Amino acid sequence: MIEIVLGVDDLVSVRFAISPLQETCHSLWALRDPGDFPLHLRWLRLVRTHLADLDAERLLALVSEHRWLPDFITPRPLSRMPSLAEEMETVRATEPATVRRDIEAAYQGQDVPTVLLGDPAVVRDRIADALEAYWHSALEPHWPRMRGVLEADVLYRAQLLAEGGATALFASLHPNVAWDSGILRLHPMGTNSRVPSGSGLTLCPTLFGRKATAPIGEVPRVDYPARGVATLWETVAAPAPDSLAALIGRPKATVLAALDTPESTASLARLLGVTPSAVSQHLAVLLATGLVTRVRAGRTVLYARSGLGEQLTTDGR
Repeated sequence: MIEIVLGVDDLVSVRFAISPLQETCHSLWALRDPGDFPLHLRWLRLVRTHLADLDAERLLALVSEHRWLPDFITPRPLSRMPSLAEEMETVRATEPATVRRDIEAAYQGQDVPTVLLGDPAVVRDRIADALEAYWHSALEPHWPRMRGVLEADVLYRAQLLAEGGATALFASLHPNVAWDSGILRLHPMGTNSRVPSGSGLTLCPTLFGRKATAPIGEVPRVDYPARGVATLWETVAAPAPDSLAALIGRPKATVLAALDTPESTASLARLLGVTPSAVSQHLAVLLATGLVTRVRAGRTVLYARSGLGEQLTTDGR
């Protein structure tokens, strides 16, 4: 179990971050054990076509038998949404002693694969090269859609924090997270540690997480499963209720029904198979009539059903 002590100043300093490198590394869990990630099977089928051109042996070796990753390949994001290039600079600057320590910690007494042995500086650079090539081939083409789901999750959690405080926020992360008397507990984690207060807290949603985790060498940071993963690879939205379509018209009802999680204009257009301009026109009407709300999350504008829009949609189902 990991215990993170959070004082008042830490709670005030809670921030969210979206990391392309984290998603790159976490996706290796799905690549290694695809049966545990049924929601990503569509993506996995696409990725397998590129494996022959990648350093697959080295990539898969990064996931130990414990399903742990060396901490140095998932550094704590220094900004809300760093670029992969920025994060790779941090990885390539890792001290060789830290590289060796983190690899040994990930394998914790088990035999380390040959591709991760040798001069730590060389091992580090080869890992960085493999991860960068893997990102460009397997994740970058899908990143706008993936980032949209992650941004929608951050918006949802930020609203929980604003409306219900830390109790509401932490209770929503995952059942393996407990918040009590100023201590955030994650269990089971395969290790026991207690992190004192005074460093704030970074929360990172991930599309490939199965539970909330805290990197051993990088806390206070918690990576937790993002909402909306089930919709990530969908190409067809659920049909709108007939009663709602009769009230506001089928196109607008379809857009409203598709907002089960906050979405951008572009992501809605991809989901519905229509042009962004058509979605934008329908959203403008829905916004003007109070059926949706709009908020900016970083560089993206996200739309969500309002209370009235939620009632009309759910009552019709």
